[in-house]
Order: sequence, then C-alpha cells, then structure tokens
Amino acid sequence: GIFGIKGYIGLKNFRSLLYNPRFWDAFRNTLILSSCNIVTGMLASITMALLLNEICNVLFKRVVQTIIYLPHFLSWVVVASIFTMVLSPESGILNEIIKQFGGEPIYFLISEKWWRTIFVFISRWKETGWGTIIYLAAISNIDPQLYDAASVDGAGKLKQTWHITIPSIKTTILIVFILGLSSVLDLFMPVFVLYNPLVYSVSDVIGTYTYRVGLIQADYDYSTAVGLFKSVISMILVLSANEFSKKLTGENIL
Repeated sequence: GIFGIKGYIGLKNFRSLLYNPRFWDAFRNTLILSSCNIVTGMLASITMALLLNEICNVLFKRVVQTIIYLPHFLSWVVVASIFTMVLSPESGILNEIIKQFGGEPIYFLISEKWWRTIFVFISRWKETGWGTIIYLAAISNIDPQLYDAASVDGAGKLKQTWHITIPSIKTTILIVFILGLSSVLDLFMPVFVLYNPLVYSVSDVIGTYTYRVGLIQADYDYSTAVGLFKSVISMILVLSANEFSKKLTGENIL
C-alpha cells in the first residue's frame, strides 16, 4: 500500500474510465445536449427579450412575461409528465394532429431520431422565460438617449438593436454563457425524467451514467473517479471561456 493504506489501487479507476466506451458515449451526449441547450437558450432568450422590449402596452407586456416565465417554476417531474401525455403515440395531442393529416403516430420519447430534438424543445419551453427576464433587465439599463440619437441619425429599429442593444448587453451575454459552461457537465434531472434504455445511445449523460454506476451498481470508486473527471473538465471549460472573454472584450468575467 501507499502511506500504510492497504489495497491502494492507484489510477486504476481512471484507466477504466478512459477505456470505457460507455463513459465516452455519455461524455459526448453531455456535450451535445448541453451545447444545444446553451446556444438555443441564449438565442431564444435574447430574441424574446428584444421582442418584449418593443411592446409599448405595459399590461400586455407583463402578461406575456408571466406566461413564458411560469414554466420555470414547474419541477422537471411535472414537465416530463405533461410532455409524456402530449407526445403519447396513442392519445397525445401532437400525434392526433399527425393522424388527422394521414400520418403514422411517432414514438417521440423512445426514438433515437427524435429524442434530442424533443429534449431541447422541452428545455426551451421551460427555461426561455427565465433567460428572457435576465436580458430584459440588462436592456432596461441602456441609456434611452442612445436610441434617440440613433433615431435622429436615421437608424431604424434593426440597426439600433445591432449597434446599441446587443453591444450594451454583451457583458450579460458573456456572464450567462460562462455560467452555462460551468454547469455544462452537470446535466442530470432533465435527462433522468425523460430518457429510457431504448435511447441511451443519444440521451445517456455523465450525470445519469454516474447515477447508474454509483447507486444502482454500487461501484462507488469508479463513480467517484467519473465525478472528479467531470469537475476538472468543467473547471477547464470555465477558465477557457473566461480567457476568451478577456481576448474579446479586454476584461475578465471571473
């Protein structure tokens, strides 16, 4: 043993991890799903914030904000239950529409072809409102005189958005991006409540893989190695994003 510890196995678990194809499948799926979530999440939230910012009717604006923000407060278990019913091949609303047009019902949640698309859609439905509130808050801090000056110079809404709004909220965008990167490998609950063995090849992520290995199979040593590997990669991603921010804007976010 080492330091008097009996049964020390050195880096055995890390070697097992590096040569385990199931781990790398889970790692790849984690990166794909998280990347899609980050990119589509930022695009959807920024677009929604820009559209809401143009609404002059305060009451209507608040109603829309409330409607898109409410899903954020639903637990993933409830969300999964709702969409399991909506996407049901037998009685789901979506498949009823498909059948009305003469198509065959689609088993969305057990289809490797459709699972990732459905997952990203459900994630956006649930979380776009939260991101929209963040960007709306950033937009509200922009000096209105900048828009007035741009209007006087003949700039339309599109040019004002591109040359004033987006540059003014770039720090917020970068912060949200880095926060997203910091948790890019922590994907668990959204996948856990929506996946099943038939779609492991496209849905199994590091979180669910560690859960099965550590808690179901009781291989605690190996699952701990997976968790440590995940933490190291997350740290590297965050530091890389911070360095990218420094080169892009000249200032650190962290």
